[in-house]
Amino acid sequence: MDYFVTGATGFIGSRLVQKLLARKAGIVHVLVRDPDKLAPLYGRLGADKARVSVVVGDLAQPNLGVAKKDLAKLKGRIKHMFHLAALYDLKASAQAQQIANVEGTRHAIEFAEAIEAGCFHHVSSIAAAGLYEGMFREDMFDEAEGLDNPYFRTKHDSEALVRNEYRRPWRIYRPGVVVGDSQTGEMDKIDGPYHFFKLIQKMRELMPPWLPAIGIEGGRMNIVPVDFVVGSMDHIAHKRGLDRQCFHLTDPEPKRVGDLLNIFAKAAHAPIMSVRINALLFSFIPNSVKHMMMALTPVRRIRDQLMKNLALPPDIMQFVNYPTRFDCRETLKVLQGSGIACPPLDSYAWRLWDYWERHLDPDLLIDRTLKGKVKNKVVVITGGSSGIGKAAAFKIAEAGGKVVICGRDAQKLQEAQQEVEALGGKIWTYVADIADMQEADRFVAAVLKDHGTVHILINNAGRSIRRAVESSYDRFHDFERTMAINYFGALRVTMGFLPAMTKQRKGHVINISSIGVLTNAPRFSAYVASKAAMDSFSRCAASEFADTGVEFTTINMPLVKTPMIAPTKIYKNMPTLDPGEAANLISEAIIYRPPRIATRLGIAGEVLHALSPKVAQIAMNTAFRMFPDSDAAKGAAGGEEKKPSADMMAMAQLLRGIHL
Repeated sequence: MDYFVTGATGFIGSRLVQKLLARKAGIVHVLVRDPDKLAPLYGRLGADKARVSVVVGDLAQPNLGVAKKDLAKLKGRIKHMFHLAALYDLKASAQAQQIANVEGTRHAIEFAEAIEAGCFHHVSSIAAAGLYEGMFREDMFDEAEGLDNPYFRTKHDSEALVRNEYRRPWRIYRPGVVVGDSQTGEMDKIDGPYHFFKLIQKMRELMPPWLPAIGIEGGRMNIVPVDFVVGSMDHIAHKRGLDRQCFHLTDPEPKRVGDLLNIFAKAAHAPIMSVRINALLFSFIPNSVKHMMMALTPVRRIRDQLMKNLALPPDIMQFVNYPTRFDCRETLKVLQGSGIACPPLDSYAWRLWDYWERHLDPDLLIDRTLKGKVKNKVVVITGGSSGIGKAAAFKIAEAGGKVVICGRDAQKLQEAQQEVEALGGKIWTYVADIADMQEADRFVAAVLKDHGTVHILINNAGRSIRRAVESSYDRFHDFERTMAINYFGALRVTMGFLPAMTKQRKGHVINISSIGVLTNAPRFSAYVASKAAMDSFSRCAASEFADTGVEFTTINMPLVKTPMIAPTKIYKNMPTLDPGEAANLISEAIIYRPPRIATRLGIAGEVLHALSPKVAQIAMNTAFRMFPDSDAAKGAAGGEEKKPSADMMAMAQLLRGIHL
């Protein structure tokens, strides 16, 4: 007793071949277009050419494109022919689905009759019922409705060919939405409920698991693991007296969409959707109104971007209210006593999630290394001769980036260049004071002339002044100096490089801002105001450049121990970041390109100012009165270093990283 299988290299087909081989009843002949694709299958099955015979052909050709000599060899030898080859992809074009699903089945029928196959086993799908309202029985077919979707239509039409045109015995199987193996979780692609896994993962990243979430209810989705489908097909195919019948390989107790999402949310340790909105509430909106809303450009673009970010197919939402239930009582009768049953989803959902997160998560294919983001890319760092800029230059050069730094001190630039090149990195230095608009323009022109373009710009050069407002009444130039470099200088350089970035439709601007912008740190009004100005510009520009490939990231940097804070001697005893840790935040910005990077304390400060500004002001005023002005701020010439009190150290630990 020999078998013939189309789609044998596929997810379901390869497991069916394994089942058939386990019967040790004969040779399994498999149709392949490329024989090389079968090599991995041999290893997986533990079989050789003596048990698995390759038949070269093509689904799109009459008689499956099988040569006449091979047809002659197979004639009368095949007792069971399994037709699994099809296009299981809702996103595929209508033409591609027509060729694979309908014409492919037509050619498979021709082939089966030509070789006089004993029984033709056609693997259809619950999609053949379309969007039928109510319970769809195994003996129903013509009652299908809502077949507008090309996938539904082609699965229905291909099944019709078997029913109406095949003259020999046949059996039809309609599996539910097939997911991974219930024992191993193994799956070969993202499909069905897997489309929602990225959404669940993002919820887990944003919220603690104990926080209740709002979700949707939706219709019932029939989920079945691949091992149940394959086991059922193998068992039913070898039972006598079942020809010309259809079998629903489905879960007799399907879950609603909301329950499905919660089962996977539990498996992922993500928040459970405790409050669920019935999606049918939106069905009262006429389709004409929905289409009109989607025709509005802003609505359509927001919808498309949201679906892209969540890795959801554009038309997935139309299946949320899936209306069809599938009766599988005849299948259950045949399977009775076999030990084959569809396991409850919650008993194996964790295996599906674990396999997806380890092997199928699209983020796994993204290069998350600094080297992958900067190798051979031109990275400009202003203020790169010391402190944060120098540490970042070392890190990026080590990762293979073409680092360009500028600064006012030629000697420091030369020292930085020698250190980087000693490590084997590539670095170019330019003497420039970007607070001078003409020098900023010359710097931009020189970089573009020497390198042609810029991929990443890190606006790091800056000036910090720690002085109370009441000590600045006659020092208006403090505000002018900080604005000159922190805002106007950074803005001038950014505006200079943006045309080249937009032309290549790829670029990244990283602004080294301050945690003080979030916490409104006292004594830093000049510094914080200048950084806030650049933050505001970046937010506005990011909206304008969102569709050009140019992105903006603001790093609200905590207090870092650099030469810039050296005049404030009290900082020597305060908890601060070192330049290397600050460079790590810049690396994170380059790799992930988020709109903003901030510490939890910085975000908490911003939230507190938004929700209860008076409380925030009292906290900051307490710190203001507790920490004195530095000698430099007072105009004194370096007095004795004063050690902070216990209260000051406690406050500094509480507000770690905030400019005090």
